[in-house]
Amino acid sequence: MDNLNHLIEGFGHVLTPMNLLFALIGVTVGTAVGVLPGIGPAMTVALLLPITYGLEPTQALIMFAGIFYGGMYGGSTTSILLNTPGESASVVTALEGNKMAKSGRAAQALATAAIGSFVAGTIGTALLVLVMPQVVAFAINLGSPELLAILLVAFVGASAVLGSSRVRGFAALLVGLTIGVVGIDFVTGQQRLTFGQPMLADGIDVVVVAVGIFAVGEALWVAAHLRRKAATVIPVGRPWMGREDWARSWKPWLRGTALGFPFGAIPAGGAEVPTFLSYLAERRLAKHPEEFGHGAIEGVAGPEAANNASAAGTLVPLLAIGLPTNATAAIMLSALQGWGFEPGPFLIEKQPVLVWTLVASLFVGNTMLLLLNLPLAPTWAKLLQIPRPYLYAGILFFATMGAYAVNAQPFDLFLLLALGLVGFALRRFGLPVLPLIIGVILGPLAEKHGRRSLQLSGGDISGLIGGPVAWVCYAIIAGVILWPLIGRLLPGKRPSDRDHTPTEVSA
Repeated sequence: MDNLNHLIEGFGHVLTPMNLLFALIGVTVGTAVGVLPGIGPAMTVALLLPITYGLEPTQALIMFAGIFYGGMYGGSTTSILLNTPGESASVVTALEGNKMAKSGRAAQALATAAIGSFVAGTIGTALLVLVMPQVVAFAINLGSPELLAILLVAFVGASAVLGSSRVRGFAALLVGLTIGVVGIDFVTGQQRLTFGQPMLADGIDVVVVAVGIFAVGEALWVAAHLRRKAATVIPVGRPWMGREDWARSWKPWLRGTALGFPFGAIPAGGAEVPTFLSYLAERRLAKHPEEFGHGAIEGVAGPEAANNASAAGTLVPLLAIGLPTNATAAIMLSALQGWGFEPGPFLIEKQPVLVWTLVASLFVGNTMLLLLNLPLAPTWAKLLQIPRPYLYAGILFFATMGAYAVNAQPFDLFLLLALGLVGFALRRFGLPVLPLIIGVILGPLAEKHGRRSLQLSGGDISGLIGGPVAWVCYAIIAGVILWPLIGRLLPGKRPSDRDHTPTEVSA
């Protein structure tokens, strides 16, 4: 009952002209960047981060949440009409959605994607309201050893699931952890990896890292593989669904929601895994399995629901524990830290207005997205006709301005270029970006809890073990790391580094 009262208060705060305006801006921008391949919500939030420090934190978070949800909607539009996923989580949607479009059923595919996203987003946000306070109550009782173990699960989960191999995932994590330790040691006061450069003594700002890796790295990658030919959009009228389409879609929507929400809440790579699992489930349960591969509507409805439910699930560990499970959530976490808030179990107690206004804005933004996407989905796809040189020139301009605005130091521009080259190298060698970003943001936090655990135990290594929660976390880590070996030992199991898990698409 307290949750409902808090949520009603949150609606009271979000239903003001300015907050509604920021919600509308967020969902509109989010849909647009979700449509444009290679940009995505993580890059957009990183680009906007410097200018939002002058806003009220509540308004900025409402806008970021709108961008996050909008990116999930927008990615499905180009997956269906162009077979070009705007977001990595929309890759599976393209399998059946584009086949439907080519057979003249683009309107139905767009409609089931939009309505399924709305249903899943609404149910996922309602589950967020129910689950988050319980997770907070659980997290308050955790000590440093348990928090360290949870952070290690995040490191291992994100690194082992994403990318084309575990080795590449852990390599990206190592790069992120290395960037995260640059600066002055908070215990000894010694400088680490500063190479005598005083500008690095305070560490590398997360905004510079995020903008360099996402925006500059992506721009360099596109420049190296630039295709000047504009995309051809499949013409389609206003999205609509017939009675049979509704009958075949509502169960996949619910099943996709049930798969997506828990996967979003655990550090297992965000929405890519549940969308793939949803597609496999629908293919197995379908009454017309012969349609799969030729444009089955269930193959669009289920993965799109899983996609948006995962976005809602992502906010549970972010707000309750301070643990991001995808790149956009990691940038939002750095924004909270930049405003002086301490993400974690005490955030909801110290800043209840901020948290519950954000949650209420998800319901409002989700409704706005449905109203925007049903009539305007074909219009959004025409954004792809913007010439790539113009688009990425604008991105580089805003990236440079944003990085310079952090400290007003020219040195940050050199850092931006260097990190952009790192981002280019990640894409060139197939290394996922998320483990790097998580390593930069959570690495110092893991170091703090690790040192605190050892101090409490007088330097005894057993101080890292902690209670039952830590034991469970270390068992999960051991299982993830040893899974390839276990797979070799199972009868009839071929050795494989990746068990048909979809690889990360650059976002």
